[in-house]
Amino acid sequence: MPSPERTKKKAGLHVIGLISDTHGLIRPQALEALEGVELIVHAGDIGKPEVVAALKAISPVCVIKGNNDTGAWAKPLPETQLIKTGEASLFIIHNVKELDCDPVSRGFEVVISGHSHKPSVARRDGVLFVNPGSAGPRRFKLPVAVGKLFIKGSQVTAEIIELTV
Repeated sequence: MPSPERTKKKAGLHVIGLISDTHGLIRPQALEALEGVELIVHAGDIGKPEVVAALKAISPVCVIKGNNDTGAWAKPLPETQLIKTGEASLFIIHNVKELDCDPVSRGFEVVISGHSHKPSVARRDGVLFVNPGSAGPRRFKLPVAVGKLFIKGSQVTAEIIELTV
C-alpha cells in the first residue's frame, strides 16, 4: 500500500512545513508536527546550527537568517529566498515589514515570514501571507506553533498548528 506522502505526491499536492523563531530550541512537538512534509522552510531566528541539523533529519530544509542569527555559522545564510514549488512562487523573509517589493507584481503566490512570533495566515491582493509563529521559547502569551502550506498547482492554502508544550 502506498504511503500517504506518495499518494499526496501523485495527486499533485505539495506539503511544505513552516517553522520560525526557534532561537536555538528544537521542540520534539515541532519535529513531530513537521514529519512527512517534502520541504521545511525556516523563516529565521534559528539560533544555532543544531536546529537546522534536526530539521534536515526529517526533510530537505530551506533557511534564511533572522535578526538574531549573528554567529559565524549564520554568515553564509541568505536574508531572503525565493523558491518555486509546484506552480507556486514562495518568497521567504524574516521580518515582513522589511519587504521592499510588490509581491503581486513579482508574481509571488506566498510570502512566508517570522519575527513577530505571532502566527497568522492572511490573503492580501491574492497573495497568501503566512507567519508560522514561534516554535522556540514562548513569548508573552503567544502560542508556540508551526505551519504547513498545501500547494496544488498554483492554489495554495495554509494552516497553523499550535503545539502542546
